[in-house]
Amino acid sequence: MQLLLFCAAGLETISLRCEIQGGEGTQWTYEWRTTNRNSPTSSEYRIDRVSESDSGEYRCMVREGDNQLTEWSDSVTLTVRCESDLETVLLLDFRETVTLRCEIQGGGGTQWKYEWFPANRNAPTSSEYRINSISDSDGGNYWCKAHSDHQITNWSSVFTLTVDGKSVNFPQFLIFSLTHVALSCSVRGSAGWRFDWFRQESVHHSAQSIRNNESSGTISVSEGGVYSCRGGRGDPVFYTETSSEVTIQKTVPITPTVIQQPNWSPIYRGEKVTLRCEIQGGTQWTYEWRTTNRNSPSSSEYRITADSSGDYGCRGRRDRFTLTEGESEFYTYYTSLSVSPDRVQHVIDQPVTLKCSGNDTKWRVRRFTETTSPSHVQCSNWGTMHGSSCTINRLWYHSGVYWCESESGEFSNAVNITVQDDYDGIILLSPVHPVTEGDPVNLSCRDKEQQLLSNVFFYHNDKLLQNDSREELDISAVSKSDEGFYKCQHSGKDSPRSWMSVRGEEEENV
Repeated sequence: MQLLLFCAAGLETISLRCEIQGGEGTQWTYEWRTTNRNSPTSSEYRIDRVSESDSGEYRCMVREGDNQLTEWSDSVTLTVRCESDLETVLLLDFRETVTLRCEIQGGGGTQWKYEWFPANRNAPTSSEYRINSISDSDGGNYWCKAHSDHQITNWSSVFTLTVDGKSVNFPQFLIFSLTHVALSCSVRGSAGWRFDWFRQESVHHSAQSIRNNESSGTISVSEGGVYSCRGGRGDPVFYTETSSEVTIQKTVPITPTVIQQPNWSPIYRGEKVTLRCEIQGGTQWTYEWRTTNRNSPSSSEYRITADSSGDYGCRGRRDRFTLTEGESEFYTYYTSLSVSPDRVQHVIDQPVTLKCSGNDTKWRVRRFTETTSPSHVQCSNWGTMHGSSCTINRLWYHSGVYWCESESGEFSNAVNITVQDDYDGIILLSPVHPVTEGDPVNLSCRDKEQQLLSNVFFYHNDKLLQNDSREELDISAVSKSDEGFYKCQHSGKDSPRSWMSVRGEEEENV
């Protein structure tokens, strides 16, 4: 007798039984001849977790005590195959129905019954597992096996069914275009689809259908907006979920212009400049500035100082999806000298640092005074140079005009340094750099300990500005008439005089 058994990953059980005709009711001892050393003494030989090592010939006989009462029985040959002999096939039709089929290689002619896993899905007993109107919940791992009256197969290898309802391939990206943009829609890994297209015109509108039942997955668009698509096929039509969105921003052929006000060049440290973005046409634009400054405004005007030197560009946005074409660039070049403490007048025993800034890397600080010769003297003669900074520790006889000179021959603005030689004298705090018309200005008076003095009188071009004493002189909006020499007076002591320069607002396009 031949017995073929397909093991199911070590989970199947088989029983062989030894029977003696006419010996019912007798207490017999049974002996089994097999490859297994631990054979039972009962009439039934049970193998729980059958494996290929259990293959072989099986015989039995009966004993009573030490006496053999029967001959060995005819042999039963058991063949166990544990390789996977089943194949699962995925069939996909246009009605979005999935059929899993369990096929047995070499099992033709046998009446098989089939078992499917997972068993809680109302699985059939036939060789086909049909899933109608497939949904996300149908995704997962599937196995099958078969059995007949005398045979049982192993579980098939696992088949993983992946259901991706959002299967339209449409990566999200941002496009800037002058004319047309091609958009492509596809369903991953399958064919036979027709496509519907949708466009959202603004954040205040919902998406509207723009093209339906397109056989080609590619369309050309010329308007800005948020686009999406979906696929459909079959009768009745099965639709995929709508794809992810892609934003198209259309540019218009209008070039903005950056205007500088005032149009001085170069711009020195401490001065303020307004850049204005002009776009021809009466459309209401929101403005975007391209610069290294993170806090750029959304208005057409950008107010900067020389510390903000660099490249500037602007563009206008009419709505979420429309931009002006390109970015007009503006470059502010400056070579600048700054003073710390930031004032004209200084006391004799306090250090002063002069720092050169600009587009060069190597600098020299020079000065002109009335008492030294030659008139042009480098920092190394009266101070200490560290990189682009010159520090003067004691200001004996150092009143004069200072400026920076680069290795390439560029010159900075010049600043006046005035030293109060009297140890008990007072100084006027006034701007080092020119001020712009309309800007506020504050002047004050301090002693050698830098204490703010009260009961102070202020003079402009040697004329008393007010009859009462005060702590500070505030000019809310400076004008050209405020330009000139200033000094302060306290308890009969006068500060040195300092010149305050005022520049007017000039409006000229560059």
